Amino acid sequence: MTLAPRPASEQKEIRRIAFQGSGGSLFGIYIVNYFLTILTLGIYSFWGKVRVRRYLFGQTQFEGDRFAFHGTGLELFLGTLKAIGIFLLPIMLLSILPDLLALPDVAKTIARFLVWLLFMTFLPVAMVGARRYRLSRSSWRGIRFSFRGGVREFLKIFWTGGLLSTITLGLYYPFFEMRQQSYFIGHTRFGTQGFDFDGKGRDLFWSFLLTAALLPFTLGVSWVWYLAKKRRYFWEHTHVGSARFRFPITGGMLLGLYAVNLLLLIPTFGLAWPWALVRNARFACRHLSLEGPLDLGSITQEAMDASATGEGLAGILDTDFGVGV
Repeated sequence: MTLAPRPASEQKEIRRIAFQGSGGSLFGIYIVNYFLTILTLGIYSFWGKVRVRRYLFGQTQFEGDRFAFHGTGLELFLGTLKAIGIFLLPIMLLSILPDLLALPDVAKTIARFLVWLLFMTFLPVAMVGARRYRLSRSSWRGIRFSFRGGVREFLKIFWTGGLLSTITLGLYYPFFEMRQQSYFIGHTRFGTQGFDFDGKGRDLFWSFLLTAALLPFTLGVSWVWYLAKKRRYFWEHTHVGSARFRFPITGGMLLGLYAVNLLLLIPTFGLAWPWALVRNARFACRHLSLEGPLDLGSITQEAMDASATGEGLAGILDTDFGVGV
């Protein structure tokens, strides 16, 4: 499949994303999801998650066309069952059986080590699998995104980065994050068009160090400034062909977003979460742009299917490994 050429749009050097959803509409989806999840003893939550994603994707527009999410609740449900059998069940057995069988201390130590090893494998596999699944089920103008990174490659990055971050008491962490970002962006594609990332860990190292030093004196608020700088840096070092993303947010802007969200969530005991989610989406889309020449008409379909097992792993951890902001 080939994208229809759009001469007027192609002449634009700055392309922006718009989000048109509303908190009220999303709240209606959440309420239905909540009651159906209770009635089905949690089983409907997989279908509910898909409904929310389809709404958010469908309300996000780029160059006059909306994104779409093609995943299904059944895929997520079966993927979670598979993830439980492959990872969670062995971890539970290794955690419980040594004590139940009154095994010697050496056996218990080995079991604990195996639990740790499984978890350290479980987490990166979940990160890669969730990204692969979500991108393979996402499209724009009928063309799918995909992720081509291998799990073994990321396991090396994750284990090495985790070890070096521990040995250096966290000083290696900015370099670790940069390697992860380079891996995820560098293996992401939209049809036949790839993405690239050219960030360097040293560019964030001193900001990370200053932020860590200020944390106790700012009650953690300094981390918001670092997070804004990191997100800005990540986006502005991501490019598609000759076009680069721009995301000119500041720590103050991000702090304001979080503060208002808290003011919405705390008095309503979380009921305002749909409005907070919509505010996050609007904030991201309002500030994100793609600048530079990009021939959208030359991009063709090059889909790659993916299992929902990685998504199931992320769901077990209750962790959202996002694919964007």
